[in-house]
Amino acid sequence: METLNTIKKVAAELLKIEAERVQENSRFVEDLGADSMQSIELVAAFEEAFDIEMDEDAALAVKTVSDAVSFIDRVIAEG
Repeated sequence: METLNTIKKVAAELLKIEAERVQENSRFVEDLGADSMQSIELVAAFEEAFDIEMDEDAALAVKTVSDAVSFIDRVIAEG
């Protein structure tokens, strides 16, 4: 749950939208309006927020908030 809340907060701040708009099933591009540059910025922001390193290509393949939670939790677990 903590991962989800952090992702919501980071995405809302970076995309300049209300946090309430960021839901577990939200798609970063289609639902939240992220463009390709913002997608890269989101990866960097998530790396900073969670103090992790992510494979950029794999991270950019993540399309939804729930996929991001799973992906980041897996990266942390592999830490």
